[in-house]
Amino acid sequence: MRRDELGRRIRGAALVLGLAVGTIPATVSAENVADAMVGAYNTSGLLEQNRALLRAADEDVALAVSTLRPVIDWTIRVTRDLRNARVGLAASNTRDTDAFAGLTATWLIYDNGARNMNIRSAKETVLATRQTLLSVEQAILFRAASAYVNVLLGAENVRLRENNVRVLEEERRAAQDRFEVGEVTRTDVALAESRLAAAQSNLAAARGLLDNARAEYENAVGRKPGNLAGQPRIPTIPATVDAAVATAVRNHPDILSATHRVAAAELAIESTRRALGPQGILSADVGATEGWDSDDYNRNASVSLTMKQTIYQGGSKLATIRRAMATRDSARGNLLTVQRDVVQGVNDAYSRFEVSRARLAATAEQVRAAQVAFDGIREEATLGARTTLDVLTAEQDLLDALTAQISARSEESIASYQLLQAQGLLTAERLGLGVQLYDPVIYYQIVKDAPSAYSKQGKDLNRVLEALGRR
Repeated sequence: MRRDELGRRIRGAALVLGLAVGTIPATVSAENVADAMVGAYNTSGLLEQNRALLRAADEDVALAVSTLRPVIDWTIRVTRDLRNARVGLAASNTRDTDAFAGLTATWLIYDNGARNMNIRSAKETVLATRQTLLSVEQAILFRAASAYVNVLLGAENVRLRENNVRVLEEERRAAQDRFEVGEVTRTDVALAESRLAAAQSNLAAARGLLDNARAEYENAVGRKPGNLAGQPRIPTIPATVDAAVATAVRNHPDILSATHRVAAAELAIESTRRALGPQGILSADVGATEGWDSDDYNRNASVSLTMKQTIYQGGSKLATIRRAMATRDSARGNLLTVQRDVVQGVNDAYSRFEVSRARLAATAEQVRAAQVAFDGIREEATLGARTTLDVLTAEQDLLDALTAQISARSEESIASYQLLQAQGLLTAERLGLGVQLYDPVIYYQIVKDAPSAYSKQGKDLNRVLEALGRR
């Protein structure tokens, strides 16, 4: 085989590697990162779990409101009296059966405002739980975005490794042909075979990582990945880290949730203190007793107003206040910790993004230089000025540069979404995702006044619960 023919084979093999990377065939129905996040939002069991927890917190407000209303009980009682008596020589046996039916109403009409404090505390807990739901939503969407990018990264790595294997197979055949004509030694052939085996091993590893990425995508998004549209567009990034921190302090749901929990704890202390004061209880009873064995009957009704205050209860009231204060102090400490964690999270995410962007620029230059070096060494090899080892080494350098470049591009995308999450901006509403947004206020507006089962709100609530049960 002539030298120029061998050179064309080497150049043709190398050209495959240079052109194959970075070109992903476009498809009309390709999924983008927004589609992945929509799937995660619509199918996440964790979101459903936390929405249910929010509804439970909404019901705590209803429970607190219900304590302002009277408690009405009905009673039906049947009594059978058996009496045997003897007075002197006279003995008597009496068997009476009475039936009683009545209503009892009890209404705590004054408690120094303790129950109103409980209502306000429950409302603060609702607000805190809403922010916790947003925090969970952010985590779900970030996981979906990361899974999307990692599938792209895995697929690009597999394509790169597949092309590398094809190139090295051509290199091995070229080395074998050159060995047969006496231009190289058996060592050159062995080197080419060794690199080919290593490339095949790396390809198998890359395919395994791609399988893992696809499994994570299915778990996070709720379906298997289809044709992906490519790397997502980088969202708008704040000009400085201080601007990002300022946004996070204002918007991050973890900070807002912790703030509301401190307020709830403060109100719980005030409620406990007020409960130490006097209470006014209004009671009313109405009932009737009928005799089954006679025409006897009794009708009675009564109304009473009772004022009372506990003087001593073994120290439990004061212990309750101290416990509430300790809970408040714990909530304050948690707020401080959360604020610091959020600020650190913004700094970490911003730094990660800046590093990934710098790394992407550096790898672009690395790829350019490695390509130039590889092209030069390849041409020199066709003239006999370079060995097979030189070509294989240059080719490996180019492969490493291309691998670093696609890794840096993926890292930049993930870092940008991490920064959005760190600022509290990675929500379906702020991203404008095409989903039916979950409104946390609708359920609360229905239940906050503790409606009865027969009221309009109660009937609306039944329809809501039926819809939730069918979902």
